[in-house]
Amino acid sequence: MGGRSPPSAANSKTISLGEAESGRSGEREKRRSGEWEFSASPLPSFPRSAFCFMRTLVATFAYNEGEKIRRTIARHPKDRAYDLLVMDDGSTDGALDDLPSEDVMVLRNSENQGIGAAMKQVFEFALKHEYDILVIQAGNDKDDPLEIPRLLAPILANKADFVQGSRFLPGGGYGNIPGYRVLATRFIHPFLFSLAVGKRITESTNGFRAFRTLILRDPGINWHQSWLDKYELEPYLLYRTIQLGYRHCEVPVTKIYPPHKLGYTKMKPITGWWSILRPIFYLWLGLKK
Repeated sequence: MGGRSPPSAANSKTISLGEAESGRSGEREKRRSGEWEFSASPLPSFPRSAFCFMRTLVATFAYNEGEKIRRTIARHPKDRAYDLLVMDDGSTDGALDDLPSEDVMVLRNSENQGIGAAMKQVFEFALKHEYDILVIQAGNDKDDPLEIPRLLAPILANKADFVQGSRFLPGGGYGNIPGYRVLATRFIHPFLFSLAVGKRITESTNGFRAFRTLILRDPGINWHQSWLDKYELEPYLLYRTIQLGYRHCEVPVTKIYPPHKLGYTKMKPITGWWSILRPIFYLWLGLKK
């Protein structure tokens, strides 16, 4: 950040990455042309000095993502005011080996532990190295790193503690998502979530978000619980943050799923959806804290 070397950690190493693949320019043109459901919303601009007193870590996650994780890393600007960390949760595809040119930190698990367990390791890393802001981004090339300033702006302006990216706000967008998944993520889950927290939420399943790490130090947010090791952690964190009165807002983002041949999600239809639904019911009914 701001010219500082990335922190070192016992189980991390620095790797590099070169220029983005030439094919990315064509994809950006498709996004702009409206081939996907996407209406452009201006990105906020703020001086690099805004980061001077708020160290920011952007973390992305990989489990056998293949070329998608390489594209995700490549799309980050070379001249960025944040540190970039890849959490490799037991990948065996070699996609993160021999990456050329720009500094990126990598944490590796020898075996797959689940997205929630991997995210907990990132939380520990962010706290240990005293980052002020943590941004979570998918490692399967669905989220646009160029929209990170939009997530950070309310926090840097001291107007929010937790900023949730929403593809369903004006200015946001999505593409290549099956109809049943749109129904679940746009209507069913947000409706139940809003009902439970007493506040209208347009997006409750999108992991693209930014928040102050002080939230992770709150004893009322017990993210260490073992039942949060899979998909439960992300909705749990959003729920408890709102429930405890932290300043929360949503900003428009895009989420473009890859072609189906690349695999648009690793979530299993029944067990995966129960994982993201049960934090709502457990917390709403007081069965968990």
